[in-house]
Amino acid sequence: MILSMLSDSSGRRRGVLRGLAVLGVLLVWLTLAGVGGQSIGKLSEVQENDNAAFLPRSAESTRAAELAEGFSDDTTLPAIVVVTGDGQLTPEQLAAVDDFAQAVPALEIGEGRTLEDVLLAPAFPVPSEDGEAVLLALSLDSDAVQETVGEERVLNEVVNALREATAELDGAGLEAWVTGPAGAVADVVEAFGGIDGILLVVALAVVFVILLLVYRSPSLPFTVLFTSVFALAGAGLVVYELAAAGVLVLNGQSQGILFILVVGAATDYSLLIVARYREELSRVASPYTAMRRALRASIEPIAASAGTVIAGLLTLLLSDLASNSSLGPVAAIGIVAAFVAALTLLPAFLLVGGHRFARLIFWPRIPRAGTAAGDGGQDTLAEVEARNGVWGRVSGLVGRRPRLVWVTTALLLAAATAFVPQLRASGTSETDIFLTEVESVTGQEVVAEHFPAGQVQPVTVFAPEADLDAVLEAVLATDGVDSAAVVAEVAGPPGAPPAPDAAPRVVDGVVQVQAVTSSGSETQEAVEVVADVRQAVGEVSPETVVGGAAAQRLDTQQTSIRDLQVIVPTVLVVILLVLIALLRSVVAPVLLLGANLLSLGATLGIAAIFFNGVFDFPGADPVVPLYAFVFLVALGIDYSIFLMTRVREESLRHGTREGTRRGLAVTGGVITSAGVILAATFGALAVLPLLFLVQLAFLVALGVLIDTLVVRSLLVPGLILDIGRASWWPWQRRVPADDTQTEVPQRLAEPATSR
Repeated sequence: MILSMLSDSSGRRRGVLRGLAVLGVLLVWLTLAGVGGQSIGKLSEVQENDNAAFLPRSAESTRAAELAEGFSDDTTLPAIVVVTGDGQLTPEQLAAVDDFAQAVPALEIGEGRTLEDVLLAPAFPVPSEDGEAVLLALSLDSDAVQETVGEERVLNEVVNALREATAELDGAGLEAWVTGPAGAVADVVEAFGGIDGILLVVALAVVFVILLLVYRSPSLPFTVLFTSVFALAGAGLVVYELAAAGVLVLNGQSQGILFILVVGAATDYSLLIVARYREELSRVASPYTAMRRALRASIEPIAASAGTVIAGLLTLLLSDLASNSSLGPVAAIGIVAAFVAALTLLPAFLLVGGHRFARLIFWPRIPRAGTAAGDGGQDTLAEVEARNGVWGRVSGLVGRRPRLVWVTTALLLAAATAFVPQLRASGTSETDIFLTEVESVTGQEVVAEHFPAGQVQPVTVFAPEADLDAVLEAVLATDGVDSAAVVAEVAGPPGAPPAPDAAPRVVDGVVQVQAVTSSGSETQEAVEVVADVRQAVGEVSPETVVGGAAAQRLDTQQTSIRDLQVIVPTVLVVILLVLIALLRSVVAPVLLLGANLLSLGATLGIAAIFFNGVFDFPGADPVVPLYAFVFLVALGIDYSIFLMTRVREESLRHGTREGTRRGLAVTGGVITSAGVILAATFGALAVLPLLFLVQLAFLVALGVLIDTLVVRSLLVPGLILDIGRASWWPWQRRVPADDTQTEVPQRLAEPATSR
């Protein structure tokens, strides 16, 4: 449709229709941006950051949570207030803590509500055995605190109210921290609150600076940047509506990745179109004709790129974790929005001024019709390489010693890959996810100093009544378990402890045992204890189910490992099929995929060196290499696609060896700019102080740069030059032998990417 509206005609009526079409496209996008911009600001309202909500129903901890509902009518989210003084607490200080506990239910949490509205039971201060601390455990209604009050979640209002109220304890010489699961979730939500603020500003600012350096124009960078922002608004609108309807599960990580992916992809696609459009303006007078040619030459590689990324992302639907499976569609929606915006909104921006202003947007480097040096088919190889500066010299270097270049490059990448086993990705403690000091982490450390660390969220074991004694004995015999007790019937008020001789509570023939671990439930040590408990009780009672917070973390990590084993081969097969269809070859796609896998290995190996020796990270979750694989294989292959699409078209005219050198020379500048921009946008994720996002930012940014500057520039062209015409097997006869010339159809004479 767009191409037909841009078709040649000198009539005034056609000019009016073109102008109306351009204005219509702008009006549609302005309307979409107005609505979508509001949705961007509301995405945090539909986020779900509870790991338990992401687990499949088949997970053991999920089944344990279902059994727990029979033992309690309410689902709880504990909030812990831990108070310390300077040494032993005095009677006056203990009285101050007691007064604070009694005042907690009356704390306001917004809209006329108090904390009592979300409390399930009264809270009783519990002194530590060493007499230096007091713990106040608040049982919050997990369903009620997930609601929103204005633009804030009730949970955040509760935690903020508690933290403000603890300031009153300062007068008694006390210091208090609000921690526990509620405090941790509130701090995570607070950290993700920078996604639609600082993250977006930093990403756009970085892209703008790079675009200024690329274009050296004061106006063109704004055009490309507005295209990215409008694309983000469109993606945000769709994602918000689907998440609000419960079709998608959106968490803070997915939202951050969506923002970065849309901005990076839309900018990359825009770079290719603008570069080709500029080249065509130097050949023809009509901007509409130039744009039609630019779109026709660019649409195949851009569509192939977008299709490859979308196909790779959608393989995440195979994940058993809702957070992973929903990231696929969320990110795919972002790529679709970037693709549509680049092919519709960007041309409208560039054509809105008509003939008179079409070239001024490139000021001061204004292209003039009839000044092109000639097309790729008429220039000699020497002229093409001389005209393309540094990338012409790179082309000449690879062309003279292709085998030496690709073998040396492959060996260096393989050497970096050797460090992959050093990448620790078996899981981390929940407190390690923050890279800055937060109150929930500090408070948890204080709790661990004065109380049994696993007391806050004990391991829950559900066993048949007949196996109670054997199960209890097995739990107590497990290393890392400090104590274990059977949940008994309670005759007193809610929150009151059961009588010493109370009978075990039995629900449908099942009893519950609560085990306190020596390590806090948020630690990786507690996760390992849960694995040992499951093995121990499974030997004496196969029907026993083990749950709790640490069990949820264990199931999440095990599910992530399973996802890695399933998704990795699927992504490889999907992308290989896309490449075969695009390049009409089997050998070249296999070479491209192998080169990108080598690039991925080098990226992970270098990351292991930096994560362990430079940044001193505590490790990584299994989902980190999974995301790195999906993004680097899907995104990294883009630059090889941009290169090889042009190489194939040049090879149809000049033969494989000369076509490869021409393709490398003329695509070098624009592809490098695109790679640097995408790496910079993903690098912006590092401004959020969360371990997962910083690690992902490092991996993707490094991997994209390796793909752009090493794989696409040296390894792939060196391989194709060394193998020659056989690269296009089994359809190599369509490509002329080297050192021959042939005529090709006009649609193939227009390069797929610009120089």
